[in-house]
Amino acid sequence: MRKGTFWTPVIPLLLSLCLAGCTGTAQENQLALDLRTAFLSMEGCSGAMEVEADYGQRVYQYTVAFSGTQAEGLTLVITAPQEVAGITAHVAEGQTWLTFDGVRLETGPLNQEGLSPLDALPAFLTAMQSGCIAESGSEWLGEREALRLCCRDPAEEPGQGLETVLWFDKEEKTLLQGELRSAGSTVVRCVFSSFILTETTTEKG
Repeated sequence: MRKGTFWTPVIPLLLSLCLAGCTGTAQENQLALDLRTAFLSMEGCSGAMEVEADYGQRVYQYTVAFSGTQAEGLTLVITAPQEVAGITAHVAEGQTWLTFDGVRLETGPLNQEGLSPLDALPAFLTAMQSGCIAESGSEWLGEREALRLCCRDPAEEPGQGLETVLWFDKEEKTLLQGELRSAGSTVVRCVFSSFILTETTTEKG
């Protein structure tokens, strides 16, 4: 199981991104910067997604609803398939666990680093807040023009180590799809039917 919080502290320095050597255009890089700003200022998020986890010999598919705040952590509820519907995952303070009828369970690892399907959404959030954005570009997902961002360790070459790849609707600036890739192979893919950021509000005295 990978450790780490799914929200990182809001540090202004992170707004600079890690775009050195990034092949994106000035417009694509600016949109990436705008998205990072939004994720750094988020209070929470909610939505739904289709998750596909590839264990090599077998592929598992789930429909998941999720919601969370920086203070309380992230909750994910499996809504399909029916035989596992209702299983709930909690991510808080760097720990991940499942509950079903009061029993805590762990999910199996997808790679040697202990990556599990439950790590995907927290990894997406962390990548947008503090990950090194090595690539940016434009692609079409169906009829929607998307900004594609690839985050990875700057010491790694493309296709090495763990990469987080995200697609955002260019016009609406919403998260459409995300993938976790290990050594060049996609191990988790999430397609979002909805993704809503809740912005931090400042109360006036």
